[in-house]
Amino acid sequence: MAAKVYFTDMRAGFKKSLLDKVEKLFDMAGMGTFIERKDLVALKLHFGEKGNTGYIRPQFLRRIVNKVKGLGGKPFLTDCNTLYFGTRANAVDHLQTAVENGFAYAVVDAPLVIADGLTGKDYVTVEIGRKHFKEVKIGSAAYHADALIALTHFKGHEMTGFGGVLKNIGMGLGARSGKQMMHSDVLPRVNPDKCKGCDRCSQWCPAAAISLRNKVSVVDESKCIGCGECTVTCPAHAIDVNWKTEPAAIQEKIVEYTEGVLKNKKGKYGFITFVTNVSPDCDCYGWSDASLVKDIGILASRDPVAIDQACIDLVNREKVLAGSRLDGKGDVHDKFMALYPDIDWRNQLAYAEEIGLGSRKYELIKCD
Repeated sequence: MAAKVYFTDMRAGFKKSLLDKVEKLFDMAGMGTFIERKDLVALKLHFGEKGNTGYIRPQFLRRIVNKVKGLGGKPFLTDCNTLYFGTRANAVDHLQTAVENGFAYAVVDAPLVIADGLTGKDYVTVEIGRKHFKEVKIGSAAYHADALIALTHFKGHEMTGFGGVLKNIGMGLGARSGKQMMHSDVLPRVNPDKCKGCDRCSQWCPAAAISLRNKVSVVDESKCIGCGECTVTCPAHAIDVNWKTEPAAIQEKIVEYTEGVLKNKKGKYGFITFVTNVSPDCDCYGWSDASLVKDIGILASRDPVAIDQACIDLVNREKVLAGSRLDGKGDVHDKFMALYPDIDWRNQLAYAEEIGLGSRKYELIKCD
């Protein structure tokens, strides 16, 4: 059966602003049906890196907050810390960045909670028993929430072809060490020139694979399980982040983390995606490149696979904008394959459908 995906374009007018349309999408997609009184409702979004301008405007979040509160729910805005050392790698910097990008309480009328805590150690291990992971590490605030609404800015991505709902919640709500496991198939190694011998890494190693030798940490690869805890723990950055994995593998890993995020929600989740400012890169960069296509609209669904497929199809039907990264490449049918020829973005949707997260078949229902 085709999943229902609701869509509104960018047209607005007297008594019908885009903010009003987002509220209507919320209702049409049935998101009010799974929020009960006193539910803690996680609104998952990307707060944007400093210097980036492609993230969703906070005024839209205020409207979703209002809808949730009107149903008796208790909404909070959330995301997990990043693996890379930018402006969101710990909760202090992360919250500061969010506020500077406009997500202050006075604007969104809801608290901001970094899902995996101060340094990324606050997570829940969820058993999934899949091909890449038997268990995944999900930010505890997101896991313990009663319901989840993911608000996604749709764009290109240099590791997955595109960034949609699956990327937003799978990678986004994985704890920092979980992100390392998704990004790499390589075991960690210590740079002896950077190591300070503080021994914090061994204290967090669940496999007892790290020891101090001559005041330098050493990883025993025969014991190492590649969990990433040492990488995200080291204050001297002596255990480098590894980004070595295959495009198909990281997509499947993200999908498995998505399953971990949704596993205990029992249908109490929904998705709203903004196909606006469709930049070629992730919002984790400190800039936003020119949009590939015109602003298309906003979508809502209860199916994470269907809404990602619908966004892909809508973008690929549009003409490339002059001045964008795809300008001069002719009539590009698949925008994301043209951007990243070595990445087949279809892998994530196929795998997500295979393990039962949703359907690539959808019915697009226009909302005026």
